[in-house]
Amino acid sequence: MAPGTRINIDAVSRRLGVSQTPVREALQRLEGDNLLVYSPGRGYSTTPLLDVAELRSLFEFRLLIEPWAARSAAVDRLSNPSAALETELKALEGRIGSLGTARQDLVAHDARFHGMILASAGNQVVQQAFSKTHCHLHLFRLYPADVEGRITLSEHRSVRDAIEASDPAAAEEAMRAHIRNSYHRFAHAFDVQPPQLAEVEQVRMAP
Repeated sequence: MAPGTRINIDAVSRRLGVSQTPVREALQRLEGDNLLVYSPGRGYSTTPLLDVAELRSLFEFRLLIEPWAARSAAVDRLSNPSAALETELKALEGRIGSLGTARQDLVAHDARFHGMILASAGNQVVQQAFSKTHCHLHLFRLYPADVEGRITLSEHRSVRDAIEASDPAAAEEAMRAHIRNSYHRFAHAFDVQPPQLAEVEQVRMAP
């Protein structure tokens, strides 16, 4: 749905064959997840696209969380997610170039890949906080950067290989580079020079 699209509660309830009560409850949840906004007299509509300041804030949040998660995942234990990550990467490789679904496939892959790494870190609070940002959805609404996924796939493989090698420093750096590169790719949606991301490399969280 395009940004700013109004939601007609009556039309939704008729299309789904339910009363308006569960539709309203669902819309309230989506508003809580920042996927819808409510305006008095206007009702619900889909959230607008990120602006450049919001894009920067989102990626600075990711820089705080995801390099740590990659570092935590690069352990020589059964919890190492490299096998599952490899399966996910191969699945995307098999879909690259498919007509019609490339963008949707890339969004879904990106969310799963990063989600696996965060889950392996074992911190439920961090995982839930990250999930509530819906960052992959908001980013790919903004701009179809690397729509075929080849650049993303290459960067994801670097992260995965470092995790498989149980090299925490390399995994952390590969994830940091991937996030910074992604920021600049998505920033092309704006006709201005994007602000630099804050330097947060010194941040350390206990695994």
